[in-house]
Amino acid sequence: MKGIILHGGYGTRLRPLTHTGPKQLIPVANKPISQHVLEDLVKAGVKETVIVLGDICPEKVKEYYGDGSTFGAKLSYVYQGQPKGIAQAIGLCREYVDDGPFIVYLGDNLLNGGIKNFAKSFKTSNCDAMILLSEVRNPKHFGVAKFDEKGKLTGLVEKPKQPPSKYALTGIYFFKPIIFEMINQLKPSRRGELEITEAIQLLLENGYKVSYRVVKGWWKDTGTPEDILEANRLLLDELKPQRKGTIENSNSTQGRVSIGENSIIKQGALIRGPTIIGENTVIEANVYIGPYTSVGNSVKVSRGEIENSVIMDNCLIDVNERIIDSLIAPYSKIVSTGNNKPRGIRFILGERSQVEL
Repeated sequence: MKGIILHGGYGTRLRPLTHTGPKQLIPVANKPISQHVLEDLVKAGVKETVIVLGDICPEKVKEYYGDGSTFGAKLSYVYQGQPKGIAQAIGLCREYVDDGPFIVYLGDNLLNGGIKNFAKSFKTSNCDAMILLSEVRNPKHFGVAKFDEKGKLTGLVEKPKQPPSKYALTGIYFFKPIIFEMINQLKPSRRGELEITEAIQLLLENGYKVSYRVVKGWWKDTGTPEDILEANRLLLDELKPQRKGTIENSNSTQGRVSIGENSIIKQGALIRGPTIIGENTVIEANVYIGPYTSVGNSVKVSRGEIENSVIMDNCLIDVNERIIDSLIAPYSKIVSTGNNKPRGIRFILGERSQVEL
């Protein structure tokens, strides 16, 4: 099977982080979200994947992933430009897919346990499509499945005011090429998009076989800062500790902590896991980094406390403050010039931001 990763959209709810790059490149547990997606496809045996690019810095995506060989994949790229719906993005890949089954994976979605078993199930089935569902608390914000009294899938509704069930479509779909015929029949919805839910609905109405599976673990759609932080926590809960850098005092780390190559944890610092520290990063003495924090590559933390946050590459943190629940984009600087009593401060900072306290 081949793979399609959708890498478009404006990411308006994640601004200013998405002013300088697509939301799918925001890192969680020190990897871009879409890298987790690509690695999941590779683990499922998908060797060839096409990435559908949007119009927010698509060159950054190609620069990061290249031909895919670094990640064990063979990558191609298709430009979507202005987002006109998931179905429209899939339709752009018709020539790439040929006549075989394929997997569509939204590049800002994460799934506990991955798709390997689902992919194997679909490949050996006679289904024309398979969708993955997750029970959610707020189904009206998603595409939602409808069932009959016997539990058979009968329809899909996009963002219904009165949801017919609690089961939302995850951003992961398994298709045979017949889906392209359904996409060709679509007209833009009231949102001005070609809805994948309507294409799947046409499959059902035309007698094609559409199956579903309910995911047992967590599924995360990372559309807001709060979602990013939760995804970071979920992934760090599965962290396998590695100690490749220098820890001057073994008492400086507690719990599951991963330290990248050439990083230094100075004596007197305290890193409490689950926490991941990237490569070439320096954590000075008296710095505290608390649970559920990801610190990227080439970061320097000279002073301060950090908890439940994502600090991206090439940042400088030198504050007499406590930073919590924050997303800090690459090349940002946060410094304080005074000796104020530490307090909890929350930041959502875009790339190359500078804050002086």
